[in-house]
Formats: sequence, structure tokens, C-alpha cells
Amino acid sequence: MRVMAAAVLTMESLLMGFALLIAKDDATTISLWLGGALAITFILNAGVLKRKGGYLLGSILQICLISYGSVVTQMYFMGALFTTLWITAILLGRRGEAIKAKLITERDKKGSSNL
Repeated sequence: MRVMAAAVLTMESLLMGFALLIAKDDATTISLWLGGALAITFILNAGVLKRKGGYLLGSILQICLISYGSVVTQMYFMGALFTTLWITAILLGRRGEAIKAKLITERDKKGSSNL
């Protein structure tokens, strides 16, 4: 789960970098600084996913990504797309971890019955 979520966050950081290139001529200095801080926060959050609040922070950052559409209009669509990828990464990751735990349990049962 963590690998897929970290990949989504890293790609979102790159997306914010490209959005900053689009916004550099028309946006205010504050919105450019906020966009840069958001891009850096995405990268840092990819490393914080091991901790308890990492996924909560990532979910809050998804809202910030969508709201950056007020600066670059295309970010409304891209933010919604990446939020869908974020949710999918969490759901598929949980399903994969459940299957992995089930396989480990079955392997342990077979291993203990052979003794």
C-alpha cells in the first residue's frame, strides 16, 4: 500500500512543478510560493507514510491539489484524477495486504502441520 501511495504523491509533486511553470506568468507571488511549498510537501509526505498520520496528511494534500485549480484551471481536473488514484492506491493496497496476510497464515499452518 505504501509503495503505490508514495508513487502517487511523487507524481503529484511533479505535476505541481509543471503547474508552477504554467502559472509563473499570471499568478501572484504568494500563489507561486504556496504551489512550491505544496510540491515539496508532496515529496516529504511520501517519506512520512510509514508514520500514523501520513495517509491523513496525504488526503488533506489531495484537497489542496484540487484547490490549486483556482490558480491553474486545469488543476481541477488533474487534482480529481490524482485524488482518484490516491483512493485507488489505498483501497488496492489494503486488499493486497489482506491477501498477503492470508497467504502467510496458510503457509504457517502448513508448516506447523508438517512438524
